[in-house]
Amino acid sequence: MLGKKLVTAQKRGETRALCLGLGMVACSMMMYFFIGITIVPFYTKSVWTTESVCKVLKANIKDKALCPNSKGSEDEDIFPYPCLQVWVNLTASGQEVMLYQTEDTLERNPKCSYVPGKSENSKEVKARIETIASNFKKYQTFPCYYDPGGMQTNVILSRLYPPKGLLFAFLWPTLMFTGGCLIIVLVKISQYVSILSAWQ
Repeated sequence: MLGKKLVTAQKRGETRALCLGLGMVACSMMMYFFIGITIVPFYTKSVWTTESVCKVLKANIKDKALCPNSKGSEDEDIFPYPCLQVWVNLTASGQEVMLYQTEDTLERNPKCSYVPGKSENSKEVKARIETIASNFKKYQTFPCYYDPGGMQTNVILSRLYPPKGLLFAFLWPTLMFTGGCLIIVLVKISQYVSILSAWQ
């Protein structure tokens, strides 16, 4: 009687462990799919792939510039904020080009080097932009990214999804997938050992 209870408990434990492993594998596959349709397209579309050194030539702030918050936005999404324009000398080509914060900045507003998030407090936005401009004037030389193919003549300060960030995004689903497969393999080995013990 005790032996039957132990076998039943063992089977229940194996079933739960198997369900856990399959659930982890299924969740990791969903995470892979989500990353594949969100992050990977932005990474592959970015042409600013080569790092170089940029030297600040001028950093101007145009007050009361109306800049859209996004492409195709309505009138209420357009709010005035200081438009920072930073021009740099690209060491790789020696050209004078405009600097943008990220790829998204160029898409949101090609006239400004920095586009703040939608904020009702205009004083904070103005102070932040002035701080950014003073930092550019203070640190004249810094690394930047440019398009080696020449399709984009401007440069960006940082990439939204660098290679390290993409690898980090794939790290967690990979660990979950590996853990799920390991649990399934261990359950199958346990079942095989149990069958051999029963035959003996």
